[in-house]
Amino acid sequence: MKPRNHINFLIRLLIDYLVLILAFLRTRQYIAGLGDVFLSLFNLSLLGISIAAWTVIGMSVQLYEEFRTRSFSYEFIAILKTTLLHTCFLTFLFFYCFKYYPYARTFTLLYASLTFTCITVAKFFVKQSLLRLRSNGYNIKNILIVGTGDTGMKFYNTILSNDHFGYRCVGFVDEQTNPYLNGQYLGKISDLSRVLENHEIDDVIVALSETQHREMEKIIISSEKEAKRVRIIADYHRFCTSTASMNLFGSFPLLTIRTSPLDDPAKQRFKRIFELCVTSVLFITVFWWLFPIIALLVKLSSPGPIFFIQERQGLNNKKINCYKFRSMTSNSNTVDAEGRYVQATLNDSRVTPIGRFLRKTNLDELPQFFNVLRGDMALVGPRPHPIPLHQESKNTIQNYMLRHVVKPGITGWAQVNGYRGETKVSGQMQKRVDFDLWYIENYSFWLDCQIIFQTLMNMIKGDKNAY
Repeated sequence: MKPRNHINFLIRLLIDYLVLILAFLRTRQYIAGLGDVFLSLFNLSLLGISIAAWTVIGMSVQLYEEFRTRSFSYEFIAILKTTLLHTCFLTFLFFYCFKYYPYARTFTLLYASLTFTCITVAKFFVKQSLLRLRSNGYNIKNILIVGTGDTGMKFYNTILSNDHFGYRCVGFVDEQTNPYLNGQYLGKISDLSRVLENHEIDDVIVALSETQHREMEKIIISSEKEAKRVRIIADYHRFCTSTASMNLFGSFPLLTIRTSPLDDPAKQRFKRIFELCVTSVLFITVFWWLFPIIALLVKLSSPGPIFFIQERQGLNNKKINCYKFRSMTSNSNTVDAEGRYVQATLNDSRVTPIGRFLRKTNLDELPQFFNVLRGDMALVGPRPHPIPLHQESKNTIQNYMLRHVVKPGITGWAQVNGYRGETKVSGQMQKRVDFDLWYIENYSFWLDCQIIFQTLMNMIKGDKNAY
């Protein structure tokens, strides 16, 4: 560890120790008010054990990693993990070792709450202070870029446009120079050892093209001889998204260019259980009387079946039967003479009077809760499209098929943001897909709750794009 990095680590650790001590003292002061002693030799020993446990746990969950180029949310998750594990450790300690410790539950809950709150605030303040310092030229890391091609220059421009990251490019090394280096060319790859000896460099960034990878071993050996950390920009970076991740498969590093929280089976199960619970409650409390009323109105509005069943594409592009209350006349054409899907338009003559109300309030979609029970659909997800529209869009809309890596939904992020209904204007379908992909990559339980709430609001006030 570099001396500068070592100092940064110690400062962060000491700040946490100070917070732990203050939280401990405040907790003891509260418990002393309940009739216990404020401090004793045993209490001081407990503080020492707590600090030691926090240190071990924090290092285990990477709490003291450098979050230089990442948002505070990553550090927040590490704080939360450390606090929870620290609390579990104290609970175990009181349950098995210190059974007769007075006010054990009060101490644990208050101490954990104060620790979590204060450390979160302290680390946020430190994060903001460091960002300000780096923007003013302090707390800087020096890097050397190996590669003067397109990848190297793009990385260099990223550094220049994000000075709060706290990186300074010392120069470039490559077999040939580049006219845009402004005197920062330091030599060929064969000169790398000399360059590392003559310059203060923290990290070596390898930004070579695939054709130059035969030089990789030489670069790594030379850099590690000078105790420099090597970071390699994968040649496939241009295909990666903000959710890209790297995992080891045996000894092979595998780069996943696009990930989703729903790749986690535990999150899939939680989402499924939540949706089954909501759907079951709705059938028990509302749908048992609402469905017969809507069915009667549909039947009286025009001849034909109550339900409209349409084949659509679901998870992994498998076909599903999507259920709706029929809102159009039964003899309506859904494709034109050329086989293209005819979307519903404003004042569409195919829509029945009751159907217009059902579509405006989204009530025509309610039978899709049967799809949720069957497991074909989810409450929230990308809306499934009719087969003709699907076939047309998959060949014309960028990343369209990526919507099918999750279950389609009754409602979705695109719909609550105004991208539902007709897509006759150029770019509307692409926008819908972009919103769907954002949802997939940023899924959370609370985001689902937000989408459900916004959908209910749209049902109450009516959706201007539903016709």
